[in-house]
Amino acid sequence: MPIQKIKRSYRKTRYILYKETLVDFTENLWAFIGSFVGIGIIAYLQSKTLPHSDVVYLIGSFGASSVLVYGVIQSPLAQPRNLIGGHLVSALAGVTVLQFAPDILWITAPLAVSSSIVLMQITKTLHPPGGATALIAVTGSQEIKNLGYWYVISPVLSGALILLLVALVFNNLTMKRHYPNHVRHRELKNRIHHTFKKKQILK
Repeated sequence: MPIQKIKRSYRKTRYILYKETLVDFTENLWAFIGSFVGIGIIAYLQSKTLPHSDVVYLIGSFGASSVLVYGVIQSPLAQPRNLIGGHLVSALAGVTVLQFAPDILWITAPLAVSSSIVLMQITKTLHPPGGATALIAVTGSQEIKNLGYWYVISPVLSGALILLLVALVFNNLTMKRHYPNHVRHRELKNRIHHTFKKKQILK
């Protein structure tokens, strides 16, 4: 019996390792296109709105979010609730911490990140880049700090919404990719696809 368990575990491990070594160029292509368009739109808005000022709209945590929402779209941490909620909660945490202790970096930096993690856990919106969003609120340039709670609306909420809208488009252009990763959503997408195929056959 123990030998069978060991063999089974070995086969599972070998299969997982094999799957990890496979390269799906189609997935890579869609991840590239989605992230390029998402970040590109935010960068375009930055260049047109604030061409001579600090890079306010294009905060670093959006790069990390792009890895999740375009590259690991099945992850629970990449789902819309987590993307939007995680950034919002973290931005609120970071700005609030900054209001209470603006000049004590060794307190504001860890407190912003730690409180954002706990708040994301409580609200079930855990999104790892949210920690960076909170940290940027207290360590960013003076222009970002001067935004106060406007930081939550723009760049955080506006940028996260852009990433989400692009993800909803590019993560659903093929039958292999489903976003959000929800059973009902997948069923609806499959139904639409089959209906479309039937109409094409009837024509």
